[in-house]
Amino acid sequence: MFRLLSIDGRSALDVDGRWYDLARVAGDDALADPMAAVGRFDELHALTDRCRDGHAGPADGPVAGAVLDAPVPRPRQVFAIGLNYADHAAESGMATPPAPLTFTKFPSSIAGPTADVALSGAQVDWEVELVVVIGRPAHRVPADDAWSVVAGLTLGQDISDRTVQLTGVPPQFSLGKSFPAYGPIGPALVSVDAFADPDDIALWCDVGDERMQESRTDQLIFPVATLVAYLSSICPLEPGDLIFTGTPSGVGMGRGRFLAEGDVITSGAEGIGELRNRCTAGRGALL
Repeated sequence: MFRLLSIDGRSALDVDGRWYDLARVAGDDALADPMAAVGRFDELHALTDRCRDGHAGPADGPVAGAVLDAPVPRPRQVFAIGLNYADHAAESGMATPPAPLTFTKFPSSIAGPTADVALSGAQVDWEVELVVVIGRPAHRVPADDAWSVVAGLTLGQDISDRTVQLTGVPPQFSLGKSFPAYGPIGPALVSVDAFADPDDIALWCDVGDERMQESRTDQLIFPVATLVAYLSSICPLEPGDLIFTGTPSGVGMGRGRFLAEGDVITSGAEGIGELRNRCTAGRGALL
């Protein structure tokens, strides 16, 4: 198993709470780029063992206190799935979709696990989500083989400006979800074999001291394998592509509450870790 980090723009392995520069451990400068590391994820298991066994020399530092970047900083494609938990569909007053309801978060929205979020308006919302990271080229992959093309899993926030998202008939989701830092991910990309059951992972989201969302990914209407098979039947997938798999109930829109300057969004996932994103004043769209 492995935990891939990005520190100062370079790939690093988290091994028992200490980080090792991946290119140094591998003796391969190409692996300094986290995007290259994602595409070579099969090698990361043995390199993690090398660090753990002491054959990689001393660690480069403790993970605690390190400033982490997005573990997948430059995805080519970012897919996102709406209404993929029945309780969230219910709180949204919408029917369960017959196929994965897919939109995009533009890649410029991707940010690190502690990035500040500059609010774009008065109706900005939180959505904690499991994020799938593709590790190999995949086109028309059957569901039975879908996990074999997954490099690992990370955690994401699909932060959403509901005003922009829901303007017009029909509405257009993607721009309202793509302001800068509206897609924080991390803190690590974790290999699939690190989970007892990668289809059953606990998720939660707090705003300030209040628990807003809490669920498990076994509640997904369309699970990971189905999403990979469906998306790859239409769009060829490449290493580093992301799939935000959907959010459970408890979002601000359903509560009549939205994010305000000074709020801290703490998102968590079992076996992955936490995002901690502070909300700051920002500028809205030209509507």
